[in-house]
Amino acid sequence: MEMTLRWYGKDLDSVTLEQIRQIPGVTGVISSLHKVPCGVAWTYEQVKELKDEIEAAGLKLSGIESINVHEDIKLGAPTRDYYIENYRKSLEACGRNDIHLVCYNFMPIFDWTRTDLAMPLADGSNALAYDSNLIDGIDPNTMFERMENASGGFILPGWEPERKDEIKELFEKYKGVTADDLMNNFKYFLDGIMPVCEKYQIKMAVHPDDPAWSVFGLPRIVTSEKALEKIASLNDSIYNGFTFCTGSLGSNRENDLPACIRNPKIAPRIHFAHLRNIKFEAPGVFHESSHLSSDGSFDMYEICKALKEIGFDGVVRPDHGRMIWGEKARPGYGLYDRALGVAYLNGLFEAIDKNGR
Repeated sequence: MEMTLRWYGKDLDSVTLEQIRQIPGVTGVISSLHKVPCGVAWTYEQVKELKDEIEAAGLKLSGIESINVHEDIKLGAPTRDYYIENYRKSLEACGRNDIHLVCYNFMPIFDWTRTDLAMPLADGSNALAYDSNLIDGIDPNTMFERMENASGGFILPGWEPERKDEIKELFEKYKGVTADDLMNNFKYFLDGIMPVCEKYQIKMAVHPDDPAWSVFGLPRIVTSEKALEKIASLNDSIYNGFTFCTGSLGSNRENDLPACIRNPKIAPRIHFAHLRNIKFEAPGVFHESSHLSSDGSFDMYEICKALKEIGFDGVVRPDHGRMIWGEKARPGYGLYDRALGVAYLNGLFEAIDKNGR
């Protein structure tokens, strides 16, 4: 199992590679070419430059998160083949650089959605939070402005400023698009990219929808154990797999996370794990917590145990952390609480290993 941390790059992240290198047990980072617009093909040289920078700091570029999927692919638009071909070129650029993991999502318009990026907690820290009651009472443009104003000057993935002008037009395009339509378009995309993944042994790890239900009436299809089974059946290649994100999939309380991990249709396709905890306050209302089981609603020990039981030996990272000790950073992606998360998760995995002897 390879413990990593997500890194947005020296110009977009308050956390440095030198700091990440000093976290015990972390050997790699997950990163991306964040300045390349969605739909534009990556080049071998661009990926190599990123890889060389990370390796110069004594770390490994363990995977890409993300190569964003253009909306025309999700919509099944006439231009989708053009964007799929560019996606194939981006994957080839990764494969030629010996990068074999790509996390991505298939959520229409928005990436992850929160209603508060700095909810005050009782201990004086703050965390990301979601309240479906607030979502139900505002329009998407207002939501975009809230995210933009609360980001602390950091660009949030899926909420880039240039997307704001596209929202109204995109919502018009998605009118009448059903979950079945989206799933069919997903299959078309997978069928188009899997030959490249097979050639370069690139594990595609689709990220669950966050939160795991429809937002603003948009269809979402990566929401449950049954949905993961369906996606596994879309393309037989083992490179068609999942990012098992506990906070996203677990946002729907009906999802039994350890049982989902152990599902034989899903287990072999878990290529990447995002491990974090959230605290439920009411149906559709939660905030993110520390990784500690007792601070949230998930039994992190049982989740880690399930991963060990299925023989998972892939890439792991702690997911969103709180803002603690006065840190100013990208919401969810400060240094301190994620470093604490690494220590806690590594302790759980070590205890599970030794108790199994």
